[in-house]
Amino acid sequence: MLEKMISLARDAMGRAYAPYSNFQVGAVVRGRDGGLFSGCNVENAAYPQGCCAEASAISAMIMAGEKRIAEVVVMGRGDELVTPCGGCRQRIREFADDSTPIHVCGEEGLRKTVTLGDLLPLSFGPENLDLTNKG
Repeated sequence: MLEKMISLARDAMGRAYAPYSNFQVGAVVRGRDGGLFSGCNVENAAYPQGCCAEASAISAMIMAGEKRIAEVVVMGRGDELVTPCGGCRQRIREFADDSTPIHVCGEEGLRKTVTLGDLLPLSFGPENLDLTNKG
């Protein structure tokens, strides 16, 4: 399954719209029900209006009716590890937990696997908003 996710992330990265930064990113999330959902970064001339690859993949997962992330692949070019940005770490956290694997890849394949807890320790998530005690 991981090799298929890496292949899909590579395809997504190749479709990224990044005319300003020229930094293409692809991502794939696997839902707990088994679906694979790809996304790429999409930039905009009004810089803060762009969309990260992880956010695109999560949106596709939600549109398909899945609500939980089992694992994530993120792929970018260059010598350094391309991990999810801070905002995307929190986006992933909304649908995942500390033990969720995040596979960090380059074009050649897997470089490192970490957990969401490694990337976002002591995170704030939906369970912090105990809605059952609202009166």
